[in-house]
Amino acid sequence: MKRVLTITLVFQSYLFLTQGVYNSGARNVALSNTTVADSDEWFYFNNPGAYAEKNKFFVGVSYENRFLIKEMQSQTIVGVIPLRKGALSVGSQVYGYTQFRSFKTGLGYALPLAEFISAGVQLNYQGVRLNQYYGSKNTMTAEFGILTKLNKKVNIGFSVFNLGSTILDDYQYDRFTNLMRLGVRYQLSDKVLFLSEVEKNSEFPLNVKLATEYSPAENAFIRGGFSLRPVSFSFGFGYVLAKTIMLDIGSGYHQSMGWSPAVSCSYKFL
Repeated sequence: MKRVLTITLVFQSYLFLTQGVYNSGARNVALSNTTVADSDEWFYFNNPGAYAEKNKFFVGVSYENRFLIKEMQSQTIVGVIPLRKGALSVGSQVYGYTQFRSFKTGLGYALPLAEFISAGVQLNYQGVRLNQYYGSKNTMTAEFGILTKLNKKVNIGFSVFNLGSTILDDYQYDRFTNLMRLGVRYQLSDKVLFLSEVEKNSEFPLNVKLATEYSPAENAFIRGGFSLRPVSFSFGFGYVLAKTIMLDIGSGYHQSMGWSPAVSCSYKFL
């Protein structure tokens, strides 16, 4: 019980400082969230500008349990709606339990500006709900992202969260964090993908992340990643059924706090 209380207090203090930053999907977890330059269907949580040319109707659900503590679980649903020009992304995530709960629900739009570049914006309704003694605060935040495809092998992605530095309280002491991410995606071969990223949170030093994805057989994937701040590792697996259903499992590992497993399932309408 003492371990649970200690980890809960420490992690929720960290989470409070980084409020509003949401990553989701077991593939993202397995890749240490090194996905700002990627263009898969979870781009609502990665980079609102990461439009993919072959976007189809898509829906996905995900569950994550931080450090195997029931009070630190999150549930997510995400969807992609292709349009004649660009695509809409929708998503919603809830984290926590009755005494501490944060949420995010929003809508994004990604648009190809040219054959090699796309950009997007996203508006979110999100907030924090504490117990009856501290109340809650709900507000709006905005994000911007851009994805550049230098060639068939290399992508560069950039995103900014909380463009307006949204404030959480009436005294302007607490606010959603500002986060900037810059990453590179390199497709070494049909089987091997490399990802790298630098991330700057307004509350913390620069973070460097590296990840890779390997496909040993058709429709099967092995993934792993590494993050410097905090020092943590990740790994996971994925499999595609009948070209439409993707099943993913992944977990991060923090040296002090332990494992954070995640599972997700998604369906793409062909």
